[in-house]
Amino acid sequence: MTLEILTSDLLSPVRHGFFTRRGGASSGIFAGLNCGLGSSDQREAVQINRARVATAMEVPQTALARVNQVHSADVLTISDPDQADIQGDLRADAMVTNAPDVALSILTADCQPVLFSDPEAQVIGAAHAGWRGALDGVLETTLAAMESLGANRQNICAVIGPSISQRAYEVGPEFFDDFMTQDTKNARFFANGEGDRYLFDLPALGLHKLRSAGVGKATWTGHCTYSDPDRFYSFRRATHQKQADYGRLISCIRL
Repeated sequence: MTLEILTSDLLSPVRHGFFTRRGGASSGIFAGLNCGLGSSDQREAVQINRARVATAMEVPQTALARVNQVHSADVLTISDPDQADIQGDLRADAMVTNAPDVALSILTADCQPVLFSDPEAQVIGAAHAGWRGALDGVLETTLAAMESLGANRQNICAVIGPSISQRAYEVGPEFFDDFMTQDTKNARFFANGEGDRYLFDLPALGLHKLRSAGVGKATWTGHCTYSDPDRFYSFRRATHQKQADYGRLISCIRL
């Protein structure tokens, strides 16, 4: 099966892709293009998958930049394509670069993968934005890091890739309280669920954060990871199905 790569006109002509799980070498619960080196999948299969992604992005696998994602607001600037793959030991949740031939890659399995581009300044970014990272400002710090490389946020386009949608994201009252403590206007991202439960709109939070920060254009691809098991991995779905682990989707962008 060939790779399936979702793209957005908003990021064209910059090479980018939100890769689905189709076209990979992994099997079992990881069947498909699992790119998570931290998963319990066979490492050889994951390396084959990552090599296929690098080929699709037209970079050597060593130039597929990655970080140790920890749900933070920390951003790493990548300047050397020959060292990009080594950065995987560094704890951060976003990367920026103005170096050609570096593919920034983010792993997700319900959280938001966000790709950024200022084509005029030739600066790109990629962020892993779950609810904690988004609430703590990872999208804003990514924009600031891009500006430090010469980008103008009014020229930046940002696209949120496949993420868990509101209809599948049930949370408890303590989750709602965390958001209300920061800003009561955050109630806009919640709908009433059953009993004391709420339904949380993660992509709406991401879009609000991006637009409030002043990006030129921002959109969500509209794909729900939880609701489409044939195309996407989902941490929450795997948990509900009592699976031992889950695959990780990869999203990439390069100049």
